Amino acid sequence: MHLPHSLRGWFSSAVKKSQTADKTFARVTVHDMRHTAASLAISAGANVKAVQRMLGHASAAMTLDTYADLFDDDLDAVATALNKAKNSADVAKALPDAHSAQRKTP
Repeated sequence: MHLPHSLRGWFSSAVKKSQTADKTFARVTVHDMRHTAASLAISAGANVKAVQRMLGHASAAMTLDTYADLFDDDLDAVATALNKAKNSADVAKALPDAHSAQRKTP
């Protein structure tokens, strides 16, 4: 497989043109774009195994070593879901049992 030349390829040329047009345009690399894609996937809710496969990492541990801080928001979502499940279970206990309700009906 022929890899593009990193200094003369289309991507480098596009970045240079952007920097010429806008002096504040930051230097960006293909690797930066890879990190951006991973970050966007994580923020969209992709799980670690999906991101691992997308990036071609050998293991989910490698993905977590690099992007673990981006998965921290998942902890809040898990806590919210567990609290909701607990509250639903508490409500279910307060409801009359369907079998006992049928027995009480004349």
